[in-house]
Amino acid sequence: MKRILFLVCALFFCTHHAVAQRNHLDLKSQSALVFNVQDEHVIYDKNADQIAPIASITKLMTAIVTLDARLSPNDIISIENADVDKLKHTASRLRVGSSYPRHELLRLALMSSENRAAAALGRTYPDGIEAFVNAMNIKAQQIGMSNTRFVEPTGLSSNNVSTARDLAKLVAAANNYTVIRDFSTTSQHSVAAVDKRGQLQYVNSNSLVRNQGWEIDVSKTGYLNEAGRCLVMQANISGQPVVIVLLNSWGKNTRIGDANRVKKWLENNQSRKQQANSRSIKAL
Repeated sequence: MKRILFLVCALFFCTHHAVAQRNHLDLKSQSALVFNVQDEHVIYDKNADQIAPIASITKLMTAIVTLDARLSPNDIISIENADVDKLKHTASRLRVGSSYPRHELLRLALMSSENRAAAALGRTYPDGIEAFVNAMNIKAQQIGMSNTRFVEPTGLSSNNVSTARDLAKLVAAANNYTVIRDFSTTSQHSVAAVDKRGQLQYVNSNSLVRNQGWEIDVSKTGYLNEAGRCLVMQANISGQPVVIVLLNSWGKNTRIGDANRVKKWLENNQSRKQQANSRSIKAL
């Protein structure tokens, strides 16, 4: 009887301690969700159903729709005036008139959030940009993103909106594409225009892909004034596949800080869980 009472008390303590730890995860991002893909369990959420602009997180869906179309990755695509950002007037090193294989534009859109690359991918979709955006919204519904809407492929429009909960579904879906896993976590890359000398050097917009302490499978950053700084990832933490969604982080380094806080919190909880299990086994 004493052993049974001890185990009941231990279980109550561990449960209470886990709840307390959940409450002690202090993230600065306005909306957040941490999701264990393996057991489909939401570990942590904060304003996870709040609809907000998602900036360049959009490009994950751009990549999915592009890959689903099974277009040749080696097709040469020229950058046109239609690909120039006339909404936010962001800069690009992909000059109008330069040409690149589709796979190069896809890599730059994912790893370095190149807006002209994403725009060109949408423009050259069969039947054009309207068909591309329609395919984005159809795919969103197919994977259960019920509070999401896309109006263009770059994320420059603040009318591209979603929630942290919906974006966790997008990241999990993106992880099924080997190309997205590869391209979105490329730490740096050099690309040259077709028939042009000289190369352009790009680095990943997520510094964590260059951090040996992280094992990241899918990554995408985003930023707009209306959206704040955003970061979504699927990473292996303590042997578990975990999706992390961080939206509207206003500080320059806040999203990276929040990601590191999530990782440390999960690792600490896993360590405590293992210690608690060890004590319970010994009590038997």
